[in-house]
Amino acid sequence: MTITTTGSPAPARTRTRPRRGTRARGRALRTLGLYALAVLVGLGVWQLVAMKYGPSLVASPGQTFAAAGELAADGTLANSVIASSRRILIGWGLGVLVGAPVGLLIGQIRVVRQLLEPYIEFFRFIPPVAFVTLAVVWLGIGESSKVVLIFYTAVFIVTLNTSAGVMAVNESKLRAAASLGASRRQVLQRIVLPSTVPYILTGARLAMGNSFLTIVSAEIVASQVGLGSLIWTSRNYGRIDWVFVGIITLGILGLVYDRILRLIAMRVLHKYGARV
Repeated sequence: MTITTTGSPAPARTRTRPRRGTRARGRALRTLGLYALAVLVGLGVWQLVAMKYGPSLVASPGQTFAAAGELAADGTLANSVIASSRRILIGWGLGVLVGAPVGLLIGQIRVVRQLLEPYIEFFRFIPPVAFVTLAVVWLGIGESSKVVLIFYTAVFIVTLNTSAGVMAVNESKLRAAASLGASRRQVLQRIVLPSTVPYILTGARLAMGNSFLTIVSAEIVASQVGLGSLIWTSRNYGRIDWVFVGIITLGILGLVYDRILRLIAMRVLHKYGARV
């Protein structure tokens, strides 16, 4: 006896899920759209403020863009950007290179912390602007005075963030490593340093922002080229539109450098938990 069944089996349900790449592109487009909207709103508010107060106090977006083209045509804007960028990157880089190891030593070795802490706590409360005159007198009006001032700005921020990261390492991890026979160097390389990388990165980003604050003061006092010098010279000539160009260029430059630092950190230091 044979049994025959009629009808076809029910088809399996298939779910259509958007691909990960499609969703990522959608998020990117939405973010780009929000950025564009924010810029347009900002330009609109800027235009309204300029219309209210007049060109003698607030340059409009059109006047600022025209002034930027004028400064770019004769090379003034490019030379200013290059000069300020060189000073910032050298001083900031030296501050990170010195501040990170010093912070590791302070966080790891109590004697070093007790020796250096009074000086760090004293000098970090003195703004770099206070040393502008002394830097010019001691180092002259060349590049050294500006680089040293930016180094002074960056080194304490990186040192404090790094030492805070070292002292925030979980004690249980250190004890477990020591009980397994790890040497002090191995503990530093395998546990302390990876846990401290996010703090070092945060300190580096904060130091970059403060370096832009310092460069303007340093270039105003003793420099013939640079964004700070451009802003001061524009003020002397009564060119408010040039002043706006210098200020906006500083903001764009800082945004670009911070983005580059974040991209490098995400590519190189993501395995250490660096999220920016």
